[in-house]
Amino acid sequence: MTREEKAIVIEDLTAQLADNANIYLADISGLDATTTSNLRRACFKANIKLAVVKNTLLAKAMEASDKEFGELPEVLKGNTSMMFSETGNAPAKLIKNFRKKSDRPVLKGAFIEEAVYIGDENLEALVNIKSKEEVIGDIIGLLQSPAKNVISGLKSGGGKLAGILKTLSEKE
Repeated sequence: MTREEKAIVIEDLTAQLADNANIYLADISGLDATTTSNLRRACFKANIKLAVVKNTLLAKAMEASDKEFGELPEVLKGNTSMMFSETGNAPAKLIKNFRKKSDRPVLKGAFIEEAVYIGDENLEALVNIKSKEEVIGDIIGLLQSPAKNVISGLKSGGGKLAGILKTLSEKE
């Protein structure tokens, strides 16, 4: 690969790093062709972009990026695959589900909305991160709950009052 080609790859990687808020680094070495194909298919279905990258080029792209990746460049050893996703927990869920059948991929690190996670032991924490839509849904549910209680109380109280008035009017 010539210097010009490397420069182009670094520019592309820097642009991808800038465009995506959720970046996962995983090790998929040791997977046979069929399993790798199944992983790529699962990523496509989950709307996750999967790309195998050279560590040195990715490290240079991270240096050139405006984002602060912290200790993430230090995990760039061995085979590295990048996963990009719109939702923060989608790649973690995919990795967890895929590891039911295989021991790979292994999570090296993740960059989620400016937070850095290093190591495979953080996989469970990343799975439990709520997406933006889930958080908005929880907030709306919490806001609606008191209003629903007041409305149901008014409806039931009104029905009781009407029943009492009707009973009293029938007695006379």
